[in-house]
Amino acid sequence: MGLLLLGMLVLAALAVSFVVLVAIKAVLWGVLLPLRFILHAIFGVLFLPFLLLKFLVGGLVMVIVGPVLFVAFIAGLIGLAVPLFPILCIAFVIWIVMRSSRTTAIART
Repeated sequence: MGLLLLGMLVLAALAVSFVVLVAIKAVLWGVLLPLRFILHAIFGVLFLPFLLLKFLVGGLVMVIVGPVLFVAFIAGLIGLAVPLFPILCIAFVIWIVMRSSRTTAIART
């Protein structure tokens, strides 16, 4: 009974500390929001050329790497499809046999 009470007290302490930490985070977020706006405005303008350079380099890299990734994707699909080919052949033979042995129904009017 004592361990159960101790466990409940620990759980309650964790819940209270969680609520207190969330409240502190919300207050700090609200207090520091104007500072974040100012810093984003200043550093956003300063680092804009680097952001444009990042997009340019990323585009060039994807022009080079993109076809290689496409070929690797197609090779992977073929590698996964090859082991299924015998099963596909068996299913095709069964379908042919079932289709040829089927009797056609005569429609009555």
